[in-house]
Amino acid sequence: MSIRDRSFRAGERLPSEHELCERYDTSRETIRKALHLLAQNGYIQKVRGKGSIVLDSDKYEFPVSGLTSFKELTHQSGQQIRTKVHELYLLEPDTKLDELLDNPGKVPIWRVVRSREIDGEKVILDKDYIRQDIVPGLTKTICEDSLYEYIENKLGLSISYAKKEIVVEPVSEEDKELLDVENHDQMVVIRSSVYLEDTTLFQFTESRHRPDKFRFVDFARRSK
Repeated sequence: MSIRDRSFRAGERLPSEHELCERYDTSRETIRKALHLLAQNGYIQKVRGKGSIVLDSDKYEFPVSGLTSFKELTHQSGQQIRTKVHELYLLEPDTKLDELLDNPGKVPIWRVVRSREIDGEKVILDKDYIRQDIVPGLTKTICEDSLYEYIENKLGLSISYAKKEIVVEPVSEEDKELLDVENHDQMVVIRSSVYLEDTTLFQFTESRHRPDKFRFVDFARRSK
């Protein structure tokens, strides 16, 4: 896509429909459908009297209200992705972890630390704490692929909902070590408590995002 590879940059006007038909050797109807899809997906804005203006598409949309795995999210967008597992081990629960995971039996807790690379840049740091009695047998291979796919397809559990908190915090030393933070001094942090269908709290996640690469979106409906 010429917008994706930056042949057309943000703020530039696309060629006319006639010029696009000639460039891509296709019909005007096909070009109009393509422009409509680009507008729907946030790549261009049609401006009366000016044509189609390219929007900034460097930021990846992250659905705040959804409960989607990183693999599912990036598979939908078509970016090149890579997950690197930095830590995977069992912790003996302490008071803080017991409270975070509602762990009355004080079972061991998995700690999983992963960086997420999108199109060659490490821009997300995920730190997961997961009850071992509910999610046994974690391996590096599973964590590099998809935790949720393993939980749902291999363990047969139903992940239902999450409670989320979104804050902005200073870049940490861990962020600097594991991510490409560049000149940024703040991170967008999403902390999630994730529940199964039977309301069991099994996972607490801290997901740290480089702010220039994401826009956090939601759908809201006004009720009276």
